[in-house]
Amino acid sequence: MCNYQVTLAIFKPDLVARPVSLNLVCRMIEKEGLSIVCRKTLRLSLKEAEKFYEEHNGRFYFERLTTYMQSSDINGVILGGEDAIKRWRRLMGPTKPCIAKRDSPASIRGRFGLCDTQNSVHGSDSVENAMKEINLIFPEFCWKEWLRSLK
Repeated sequence: MCNYQVTLAIFKPDLVARPVSLNLVCRMIEKEGLSIVCRKTLRLSLKEAEKFYEEHNGRFYFERLTTYMQSSDINGVILGGEDAIKRWRRLMGPTKPCIAKRDSPASIRGRFGLCDTQNSVHGSDSVENAMKEINLIFPEFCWKEWLRSLK
């Protein structure tokens, strides 16, 4: 495998609250050729949400984002596949749903995003951030076993 990667996806509270939409997103992931390696439902505490989004601390939307992310259940998902990070980010679409609806209407955010905060999904933007974010959401994930499974 040339560039097999794992990345973190988060299905945000607005998506988790809509089971039909959530199932459609899972089908979109399968159609894209990505695999769901692990998936779990969890509720972040405010401290966990603040740690997860610490790179945004100080920005005008930080409190709104972290409060929203701890307001209800989320799904943490590890996706795997060739160029998984790039492919997942393309499938998500632009961060702002209003732009996604215009420029990428078939994307997840174009189809299901409600507003800038409630944009349905999160995805890691680099290999380094994927590893960091996976470790935060899936501290039990065994990197050594996963690497062995690729051989």
